[in-house]
Amino acid sequence: MDDTPIEIAAHASLSGISPGDWDACACPEAVDARPGDPFTTYRFLKALEDSGSVGPGTGWQPRYLTATIDGQIAAVAPLYAKGHSQGEYIFDHNWAHAYEGAGARYYPKLQIAVPFTPATGRRFLTRPGYEAVGMSALIQGAIQIAVDNELSSVHATFCTEAEAIAGAEMGLLHRVGQQFHWLNDGYDTFDDFLASLSSRKRKNIRKERAQANDFGGEIIELTGDQIQPEHWDAFWRFYQDTGNRKWGTPYLTRQFFDCAQDTLRNDMLMVLAMREGRAVAGALNFIGRDTLFGRYWGCTEHHACLHFELCYYRAIDFAIAQGLAKVEAGAQGEHKLARGYMPTPTHSLHWFGDPGFRDAVARYLDAERTAVDHEIEVLTSYGPFRNSNQEDHQ
Repeated sequence: MDDTPIEIAAHASLSGISPGDWDACACPEAVDARPGDPFTTYRFLKALEDSGSVGPGTGWQPRYLTATIDGQIAAVAPLYAKGHSQGEYIFDHNWAHAYEGAGARYYPKLQIAVPFTPATGRRFLTRPGYEAVGMSALIQGAIQIAVDNELSSVHATFCTEAEAIAGAEMGLLHRVGQQFHWLNDGYDTFDDFLASLSSRKRKNIRKERAQANDFGGEIIELTGDQIQPEHWDAFWRFYQDTGNRKWGTPYLTRQFFDCAQDTLRNDMLMVLAMREGRAVAGALNFIGRDTLFGRYWGCTEHHACLHFELCYYRAIDFAIAQGLAKVEAGAQGEHKLARGYMPTPTHSLHWFGDPGFRDAVARYLDAERTAVDHEIEVLTSYGPFRNSNQEDHQ
């Protein structure tokens, strides 16, 4: 296969790639089942594009990569030309400032990522049997595009650990970050999960759940056809409120949620707090084959502990009921630790055209990895589980 000709192409729209070819690389396991990663499916990325959430004026200009091998598209990557560093969650603002401070142009750069989605998954998407040659072709293709267009850098964010190791062996820089994930240790019920915690944390969670469910209404969980257009109207209000507070401007357009209703509702779990016939808070999750991905939260009324209930505890309930292995609760938030979400490494890969800058970033990443490893170790020692050292710190 090493001598087989490989054709690399960049596409300004997913319309230039058939859904069958893309998903044969992105989620070959989903022919008769749910995809492992809903975010790299054709339907999710196309919803971002069709809704105007990516494209002209957004700073995310699609340049989807394909590698044709043996006469078929054997590898693809969600590649974007970025005019800023927003919506990435593995941030390089300091690198950009340093690069431009030296008189060079950092933007545009190339980003292999799922926009606005800090969820780990494969970024170098290949048909089965083409894993190594496909990933190599995609990396070389992205770098060649950067060189040909005199772009500063190429980044692949929230890739898998296996991809990070393989990419480092190809000469890319490996960065390690940290998130909080909940892991299902074979629990049959939420009470089984609580039984694994220290008594103090167990009591606190029960207290929080009681407070949350006493907000004066009911909490409903919706998936698939249960999600109706009026639910998206409510959730858009929540999303706008959170987006305005956190980012200044929401990343997703209103049209994205219409696309979600059409093509993504079977991939979603929406949790809504209803009071007096209207939704006052909500959380939106995406469902993978073995993972529930917590993505968005918002509210129009504030009630004690309702955020914890909708975002964290209901997600755990759903994961246990569905036999899912974990819940990824998104970026940031050490408050998740006390609620059973443990520190977990995340990975990214980086290439720079300037050798001196590359060496400087490499030294920085060496120090950063040491610091992140130490932080994960310390946070883990303060975890809520009985077999951690939590009891010793109370």
